[in-house]
Amino acid sequence: MGIKSCVMLVGLCAAFISLPSRADVITRLPTEDKVVALTFDACMAHEPASFDHSILDVLVERKIPFTVFASGRFVETNAADIEALSKFDFVDVENHSWDHPNNMDRFKPEHVVSEVDRATVAIASATGRIPQFFRFPAGNYNEAGLKAVEAMGLHVVHWRWASGDPDKSESANALYNRVTEKTRPGDILIFHINGRGWHTGEALPRILDTLQAEGYRFVLVSDYIGTPRERARLPLDPLAAAGKLITSVSTPPLPISPGGAVN
Repeated sequence: MGIKSCVMLVGLCAAFISLPSRADVITRLPTEDKVVALTFDACMAHEPASFDHSILDVLVERKIPFTVFASGRFVETNAADIEALSKFDFVDVENHSWDHPNNMDRFKPEHVVSEVDRATVAIASATGRIPQFFRFPAGNYNEAGLKAVEAMGLHVVHWRWASGDPDKSESANALYNRVTEKTRPGDILIFHINGRGWHTGEALPRILDTLQAEGYRFVLVSDYIGTPRERARLPLDPLAAAGKLITSVSTPPLPISPGGAVN
């Protein structure tokens, strides 16, 4: 049985055999340590979208741990970049639905399961790993849908407060000020890496520098929730290996439609 069959079977059976008695949405890491989890939504509904390399290249070159919540359509459109990113042990690719419907709070549980399963198949096929986290598009969900996702074995990961980076009118300085002023230990920060974080690429280096100067470390969500990512042993020539992978994820991106999805 292949990845697709296994994922679909596990997801569908789990969701309808036993719903958990209590569902929960994770909005911060369970720690008071001075750490933050950088998360980036890679949304795509129907219009093509690709990675914003002004963000991606900074994270990869500086080897900053980060988690991408990608829609299945985005993964299929950007399969080569996703596969290259999956080689890094400081990057996790997680589930953000198949085609980013913003109204999942009106979905029946079986429709939620279908969206999640289809995206899981795409992500597992590209990365070789089955996602363990899910983020509802726009943060919209109902209790039945939340329970169905958790019954599939996925943790639902959102945020304590939103950066607001999909707002075109939000300047890089405003984004920088908001993030550096509001960040607290254990926060899960949310940005967009699909071309809809309009000024994130400009603000991100300053945000990273300031938080690090304040003593924060950047971590994967999986470092504190679920199953931690296995850290690979360094190759004999780590700089050469890293350079090869950076090149593979730094190819010119596809054009991003002005009508691309916004979380």
